[in-house]
Amino acid sequence: MLQFPSCPESLNFPRLHFIFAVKIVLYLVLVQPMMLKGQSAEQNRWFNGSIHATNNGISLIPTFMLGKPASIFYLTVGSSKFRFEPEMRFSLKGQPWSFIFWWRYQLLERDRFKLSLGAHPSLAFRATTADLNGRPTEVLYPTRFFAGELVPTWKILDHVSVGMYYLYSRGLDSYANRNTHFLTVNTHFSKIKLSGGYYLNWKPQLYYLKIDQKDGVFFVSNLTLAKEKAPFSIYAIVNKRLRSTIVSSRDFVWNLSCAYSFQNHYLKKR
Repeated sequence: MLQFPSCPESLNFPRLHFIFAVKIVLYLVLVQPMMLKGQSAEQNRWFNGSIHATNNGISLIPTFMLGKPASIFYLTVGSSKFRFEPEMRFSLKGQPWSFIFWWRYQLLERDRFKLSLGAHPSLAFRATTADLNGRPTEVLYPTRFFAGELVPTWKILDHVSVGMYYLYSRGLDSYANRNTHFLTVNTHFSKIKLSGGYYLNWKPQLYYLKIDQKDGVFFVSNLTLAKEKAPFSIYAIVNKRLRSTIVSSRDFVWNLSCAYSFQNHYLKKR
C-alpha cells in the first residue's frame, strides 16, 4: 500500500486533469500557430494520425509495457520542418497509461542525411493502493517526465536507411526514475514489395538502456504489413533482453497491433 501523507493534492485527479487539459489547449491554440507562422507560406502542411489497438501495450522504450491490451493514439500536426506530435496511450478499459507531447524540429535535410531534434513533457500513470481518509482505495497517480531526443538518419538505398536514436529523460517527481538514457542503432527496410499491392516495413534495432545505476542491452524488431492506399495495417514488435541489471526488464516481450491511419495534406495560401 502506498501512502501520500505529505502531498494530498497529487491525488486530486479531477483538478489535475482539468489544469493539464487547459495547458494542452493553450499549447495548441497559442504556441503552435505562433511557431508555424514564421515558416514559408508555400510549405506543405499536414494533419496525420493513427489509432492502434494492441494485445500488449509496449512503451516508447520497448523494455516497458502496460502488460495488457491497450489503445494508442498518434497525431502529427505541422510541416516538414516543425511538428507537434502527441501520443496518448490508454488501457482498453479507458484508464490513461501515458501522455507524451512531442515537439520535433527537422534541423538538417540533405539528399542522403537527415537530423532531427525533439523534446517533450509527459505523464505516466500507475495504479496503486493509497490510504485515503483511513480507507484503502485504488487510484491512478501521475509521474512527470521531461525528455529530449536526437535522431540522425543516413539513406543507403532508396528503401534502406541506417540511423541512431538517442533519448534522455529526466524524472521530475521524487519517486520517479531520475535519469534515463536510451540509445539505439537501427536499420530500416521500407516498402519491401509483396504481391497484391502489399508491402513490409522492417526495422531491427540494437539498443542500450540505462536507468539511474542500472543498465542493459536489448534487441528489438518492428515489422509492419500494409497495403498501398489502404488505411489499415498490422504492426508487430518483439523485444529480447541480451544483458540487463534492470529489475523490471523481461527476457522476451512481444505484441501485435492493428492500426488505422489517416493523412491530410494542405498548402497554406497568403
